[in-house]
Amino acid sequence: MSNEVSAGGIAIRIDEGVAYAACIGRRNRAGRLEWCLPKGHLERDETPEEAAVREVAEETGIAAEVIRPLGTIDYWFTGDDRRVHKVVHHFLLEAKSGDITTANDPDQEAEEARWIPVTNLSRELAFPNERKMAQAAATLLSIDT
Repeated sequence: MSNEVSAGGIAIRIDEGVAYAACIGRRNRAGRLEWCLPKGHLERDETPEEAAVREVAEETGIAAEVIRPLGTIDYWFTGDDRRVHKVVHHFLLEAKSGDITTANDPDQEAEEARWIPVTNLSRELAFPNERKMAQAAATLLSIDT
């Protein structure tokens, strides 16, 4: 058994009164593109907040600042040779600059990146736990989904 800690979040930009979130598309094992939130492992002595900002920048090209925590997802999965307990810290972030792209993703896990309206995240995001984080962000932003 091993433990993993990751961080990521929902980077928001407002355009003409509509809130958009920077999301990434990754291929699942069956080869289908799934939309998810940018996230990744903490490096060295990073805090979850620092890792979230870095991961959003690497996977989406968007420089963002943490506004506040959204919540933590906790789950188990089976790796190649062990059972893994994973904790993912999610944050609400404000997009400050950058063009949405996967070009800087060092792991090349993200195949696409795009802005998705926050009101559509519950339909677009592949994972139920991430949809819960999107709902928490929508509530904080006073957006009906």
